[in-house]
Amino acid sequence: MQRTVLTETPAKTKRRNFIISAIYAFPFLIGGTLAASVGTYLFGKSNGDPDGWADAGDVGDLQKNVPRQVSFVRSVVDGWQVQNEKANAWVILDDRQQVTAFSPLCTHLGCAYQWQTAKKAFTCPCHGSVFNSRGDVLAGPAGRPLDRYQVKIESNRLWLGPLQTQKDT
Repeated sequence: MQRTVLTETPAKTKRRNFIISAIYAFPFLIGGTLAASVGTYLFGKSNGDPDGWADAGDVGDLQKNVPRQVSFVRSVVDGWQVQNEKANAWVILDDRQQVTAFSPLCTHLGCAYQWQTAKKAFTCPCHGSVFNSRGDVLAGPAGRPLDRYQVKIESNRLWLGPLQTQKDT
């Protein structure tokens, strides 16, 4: 009986080494992808406006002591998604040339209020809350002033930052 000894050629050795390397590399590739996905989910991804400021228009369009509702687009980060959403604010320029921007929602239950020129006050149609032009409560059930956006002016442009909740009165 004759025994046959199989000898490997260099081409077979290269192919075998390639297949073994691919088998070991594949789980590392999957693991790395999963680790990157989990890391992005847990720690977030910094897309969009990092400091939360949005351009709300030209300050030159504001009239003194006349509230004006402005619309602007703000980038909102939700998990790993960045979405642009339309937002509103009531903006007023006072006698000292300072701009104040109020959230458009009543502090009682979040209804949208309106400026009543005849009353010179913001009135909420839902439950009757009334606020003056500084956002202070004149009549309630609202228990605190209107919330305000942080405001800055650069190159005659109004920039609105994060919303600041006002303290109870």
